Amino acid sequence: MRHLSTLRTNRYLPASTAAGIAGVLLLTGSAGPAAAVVTAAATPRTSAQAPRTAAARPTPVETRAHHSVSAPRTGAPRAPLTNLAHLDFLGSRVAPPHQTGHTTYQLATDPRVGVLWVYATPDGHGSFTRVGGGTYDPRTRSYGQGAYDADDMARAAVVYLRHWRQSGDPLSRARARNLLRGLTYLQDATGPHSGDVVLWMQPDGRLVPRPTPADTPDPADSGASYWLARTVWALGEGYAAFRRQDPGFGRFLAAREDLAVRALDRQVLSRYPRTVLVDGRHRPAWLITGGADATAEAVLGLTAYADAGGGLTATGRRRARTAIALFSRGIADLAAGDAWSWPYGAILPGVTSVSQWHAWAGLAPAALAAAARTLHDPRLLGVAQRDAVTFTSHLLVQGGPDDGWAPTPVDRSQIAYGADSRVEDLQALADVTHQPGTARLTGLAASWFFGDNRAHRAVYDPRTGVTDDGIAPDGTVNTGSGAESTIHGLLTMLALDRDPVAAAVARTATVTARVTGTLLEAEGGRRSGGTSVVTPADPSTGESQWSGGAYVDLRAGGRLTLVARVPAGSVLMPVTRYLPGSAATRWTVGARAVGTVHQGRIGSQGVSPWPGALEITTLPAAPAGRSITVSTVGQGTAAVDAVLVQPAVEVLRLRGGGSATVLLRSFADRPRVLRLPFAGSRAVAVDVFGPTGRVLSTTVARPVAGTVVVGLPAGGTALATRG
Repeated sequence: MRHLSTLRTNRYLPASTAAGIAGVLLLTGSAGPAAAVVTAAATPRTSAQAPRTAAARPTPVETRAHHSVSAPRTGAPRAPLTNLAHLDFLGSRVAPPHQTGHTTYQLATDPRVGVLWVYATPDGHGSFTRVGGGTYDPRTRSYGQGAYDADDMARAAVVYLRHWRQSGDPLSRARARNLLRGLTYLQDATGPHSGDVVLWMQPDGRLVPRPTPADTPDPADSGASYWLARTVWALGEGYAAFRRQDPGFGRFLAAREDLAVRALDRQVLSRYPRTVLVDGRHRPAWLITGGADATAEAVLGLTAYADAGGGLTATGRRRARTAIALFSRGIADLAAGDAWSWPYGAILPGVTSVSQWHAWAGLAPAALAAAARTLHDPRLLGVAQRDAVTFTSHLLVQGGPDDGWAPTPVDRSQIAYGADSRVEDLQALADVTHQPGTARLTGLAASWFFGDNRAHRAVYDPRTGVTDDGIAPDGTVNTGSGAESTIHGLLTMLALDRDPVAAAVARTATVTARVTGTLLEAEGGRRSGGTSVVTPADPSTGESQWSGGAYVDLRAGGRLTLVARVPAGSVLMPVTRYLPGSAATRWTVGARAVGTVHQGRIGSQGVSPWPGALEITTLPAAPAGRSITVSTVGQGTAAVDAVLVQPAVEVLRLRGGGSATVLLRSFADRPRVLRLPFAGSRAVAVDVFGPTGRVLSTTVARPVAGTVVVGLPAGGTALATRG
């Protein structure tokens, strides 16, 4: 049985609208027509970075009632994409009062530490107002949560560290140092929770271990957390950068990294090798917050730390490398499926669900690629390749880094954190494999920032360093620019600035065609016999979500018919509830049987929050037809949510500035030969990846009679680019 993720959105047109596909892709062989096509236009911004001088870096005005500060949009365009002006604007310095258990490097002689405002909202005059989290109380000049948080301070420190190391900019060095001093002030230096981190700080430097609303854990420094994982990330990269440039500060960072790793030892790694049972699968019990998402960010810091020889003692060095090995093993254990099957080789973010994936905090492949290099373990690299290439290629074709699939895309909002995660995953893979094809795929993932997104416009402006806060499913842009969006936009720009191959592809971001699957909701079909539509009060089950907010129960003798054109060779992917005792469902196209879904075949619930699981089953290639019929087999009831009609080959085509990009992703069970239309005689680079994500070939060809021939492996990916 194969499980496969689906896609759902009203933006995808029914199969009958695919007549224009001939202009996108010419097939030779038996691929058959594609299922859907969407065309769109975008107007990417094309300006480049302003000169980064001290005069261009605003000095924030502090302690106003609502901290309204102008963020000047200054400077003439330049070639680099990275512009730190807006991140600088979000920064500040504060002298915290004495607080037991909290101190930092040279606090007595330099009492002001670096901090970062968490949000920035448009002020209506072309600038921004810096604000904190939670309700603001003007009497106490404080927020329900706080003004600054460890999550963003840690990741901003990574931005400044990377920029300093790439460019040699002394201002970035100073900003990184100050933020690391502020971050380590938030860390418990002594006491029963030494090594843990308080998340929030008020504008005057007071710590907020129990904000409103509360954090998990509560208090925030009482256990392993996302902010502890991100602190480990920043401290590891900080040590690697400062160990020779400022040895005293480097030793301090090493001591704090060791303190953090000991906290992780105490709180999560001590559980190794215990597992928990989730719907019959054994899942690792020793990951931070119970997920690959948080844990991966800690591994990024630990690998940087270990690669730089981190650890003040031999015991500390062993402790760090052991943490890398155990965390990486747990992350790899959450990978599932293959090129055809849910979740397409992706690493699922959480332990307690086999049905959920989200783009944000999606750095698990980058962490495994780094760990593969540090530990000399090629098995980890293989897991990273399947997620970063095989899964990402499908994600990019179907519309980009959605906030939530459960298992269908139930939250199609998109944010910079999710888009940057895909970029960093691919660049980490390219850093290890040194393959230009992976670099070009990195650039395609980065094109989200320049117009390959639901808004069809750029969401990063190199003139200002502003990254928009997100895009709603309908394409509406949130024009705020808080810390997280700014940070992850800049991490992508830093990646592009150090890889001109990726940067060239990224600016080709106007979508001209998108060919992908069509999702049919079960409740929209014709019903007969023992069937009923069920609309739960809450479509979320705690570990998955009913698409469209409803599903159909089929009892013995019940039939469900969905009217839709099914091209020959399409792959049907039913979305159904697996539950012990469920009936099986038989799926036919026209009069021909395609396959049976045995929905009762699932293991014990274990720690999953809901009995059974919503899963996606990949059936064999379907014959041509105009209807899909579902009926029960055996006793019991079967719950049917939806079915995806997936084309054998899906396609994304982009253009911009005289350049063109075509991405192909195969769901076929045999190789295909395709002819891609490219006008003119300029050369086209063609990178072909196998179903495991490994590069099979990279060639350069000139179009013949207006086309380039591409051999696409079964389950593989091909990327054709012309600059």
